[in-house]
Amino acid sequence: MAYSAGFRERVVQKMFGPERSSVAELMEETGVARATLGRWRREAVNGGSVSGKSGRRRSKPPKEKIRIVMEAAGLSEEELGAFLRREGLHEADLVRLRQEVLEAAEKGLSPQKQKAAEPENKELKRVKKELARKEKALAEAAALLVLQGKLKAYFSEDEDDDTTKTKG
Repeated sequence: MAYSAGFRERVVQKMFGPERSSVAELMEETGVARATLGRWRREAVNGGSVSGKSGRRRSKPPKEKIRIVMEAAGLSEEELGAFLRREGLHEADLVRLRQEVLEAAEKGLSPQKQKAAEPENKELKRVKKELARKEKALAEAAALLVLQGKLKAYFSEDEDDDTTKTKG
């Protein structure tokens, strides 16, 4: 039997809310099978959605995860419960989010990130060195062209002088 997402959410809230109901009580109250209630409970505990997408976690963007963890950090027990309800999360979700944020922070601070940038730095240094070598070779070639032009001009003047002396 298919249940609406809203119905499933309300039943799961009864499993975890301040006035928790057992699976047996919910089964009698709602008429939902024990196996179905058990699956909804597992999905909620594992951070999954109970809105019809079995076994999938609700993925949040990294900034949203950080915001939730930071806001939850300074709350009292009563405020935390209200906050989690407002965000549509369970305590298990918050624990998972905290772990994900912590792992991301540790990964960002690790020296492996610097090591990954080292090949790029080596490539940049190699390219800069090659550019400097080519600029130096270009400057030498330009100097040789200037000298070649001057030599041509010098020898062409000598030839002009020689021809005028023999004629005159």
